[in-house]
Amino acid sequence: MIIKNIEGKVRLATFIAGGSLVASLLISMIVSFFAYMQVASARQSIYIMDSGNVPMRASQTDVQMNRAAEYRSHIGRFHSLFFSLTPDDKFIEYQMKQAMYLIDESGALQYNNLKEKGFFNSILSSSAVLTIRTDSIVLDLPSRYFRFYGTQKIDRRSSTITRSLVTEGYLSDLEIRSENNPHAILITKWKTLENKDLQNVQKNTL
Repeated sequence: MIIKNIEGKVRLATFIAGGSLVASLLISMIVSFFAYMQVASARQSIYIMDSGNVPMRASQTDVQMNRAAEYRSHIGRFHSLFFSLTPDDKFIEYQMKQAMYLIDESGALQYNNLKEKGFFNSILSSSAVLTIRTDSIVLDLPSRYFRFYGTQKIDRRSSTITRSLVTEGYLSDLEIRSENNPHAILITKWKTLENKDLQNVQKNTL
């Protein structure tokens, strides 16, 4: 009888110990899961300080949710750098250098072609000021293809020329953002489809 009581107590103790172990493991797993979820949630938020040193919450979103807007911004910035020029060789060199961070060798090829044709020298000799206006950007996200439509204005001492500019290319995502390429995007296979005069207004130089 005593032996049976001892065996029963041993079984009970074993059952209690095993149950406690299983319960501890379950509790640990549940706590770890909720801790992970809280950390992941916290990483989606940042805090910035306003002018009064008051912390303001700012949410972090998935990069792909805003990628289309970044693509358009990148395309617009590149064309602004490449086609907005003043009769200053240092400024032209700076613009081209910044533009080359945003595009592959197809941009350098077109830059060299324009340079060989004396395009930049003509800007300097005629004191021309070139500006570009983005009319629209057609973007196909699945293929990452784009077509840029813009209006370029060339203001010389003797005339003001308005041109229609249409270019196309593809977009490639980079892994790292940088100061020179904040959107981490590279334009590839870029080429000009159209660059024709729309208007040529002569100025009265008298």
